[in-house]
Amino acid sequence: MGAYVLVAEDDVKQAELIRRYLEREGHAVATVHDGRAALDEARTRTPDLLVLDVMMPKVDGLDVCRILRAESDVPVLMLTARATEDDLLLGLDLGADDYMTKPYSPRELVARVRTLLRRAARTGQDRTPVLRAGALVVDPARHEVTVDGARVDCTPGEFQVLELLAAHPGQVFTREQILSHLHGFDRYITSRTVDVHVMNLRRKIEPARRRPVRLLTVYGVGYKLAAEPAMDPCDAS
Repeated sequence: MGAYVLVAEDDVKQAELIRRYLEREGHAVATVHDGRAALDEARTRTPDLLVLDVMMPKVDGLDVCRILRAESDVPVLMLTARATEDDLLLGLDLGADDYMTKPYSPRELVARVRTLLRRAARTGQDRTPVLRAGALVVDPARHEVTVDGARVDCTPGEFQVLELLAAHPGQVFTREQILSHLHGFDRYITSRTVDVHVMNLRRKIEPARRRPVRLLTVYGVGYKLAAEPAMDPCDAS
């Protein structure tokens, strides 16, 4: 069964090309050409996936992503002519699930959409038990994280990193292994993507992010989640 995909692209010809390719794949597609219209359409009828251009009038794609991410977990495939690593990391940090730089192959875009929808379907059907590491609790079915009973808001990328580590407490994962879990075949991202997610997670789950006791660096290898976090250094006496 096809999905409902919202395409937000200010280039009308490009939006029409994407629409044709996605409809050929069996999806229902709506197109809008500015950020304000994207927000209005997404709030009127929540899409199964949003293809989102960064450079749009009225409200740019980064702000659209930030606003929608606070309201829903809709998968976001971001498109941009900006090809720098910092631009990519900013998009991921705001909650985008995948990132393509222009020019791109429409066939690859369709493949990325297919992968994101498949991943979202798996998440929706997930019956993985609640994962625990000390006071940290990750609930894959509800897509929720709590620390000491307090809710922690995570972007989809952050949640996937934490879910992977919480499923194997104490096990060390390399950046490449985490990247593979996050984005599969995406060739545009780098290991810095993982570092950004880890930095943001530490700000959210650590008592003191500069002295982490939960999400630990194993120098020269990668990261692991402590099965039983050590005492917070600030509390030691």
